[in-house]
Amino acid sequence: MWTRNYLKGGFPVSETYTEQEVQEIKDRITTALETVIDPELGIDIVNLGLIYEVDFTGETGEAIVKMTLTTMGCPLADVITDNIHDALADVEEVKNVEVKLVWYPAWTTDRMSRYARIALGIR
Repeated sequence: MWTRNYLKGGFPVSETYTEQEVQEIKDRITTALETVIDPELGIDIVNLGLIYEVDFTGETGEAIVKMTLTTMGCPLADVITDNIHDALADVEEVKNVEVKLVWYPAWTTDRMSRYARIALGIR
């Protein structure tokens, strides 16, 4: 279980999340990430396989998104990161977002969903 403490009306309040609730929040985070479109490819970052891991810490309301980019040194990294922050602002339980760019394992087209492959004409 995760407990989150905060002030509401000047009084401390705790929210406790079960493992099932945390999983549901993580699922909503992933759904929100599907609204973030890679500007170059026109496909969302989830279906492109750029999201490696989503974590949520109930005590702090922090969402940690581990992701990669299609190429190292992608000039749109800041745009995508900003769009992630905007998308996760709609998930009520998320109070803070941290995006961690990782380069291992390296991204390949094998990580793409069937939808993304069809949309981009990749077999």
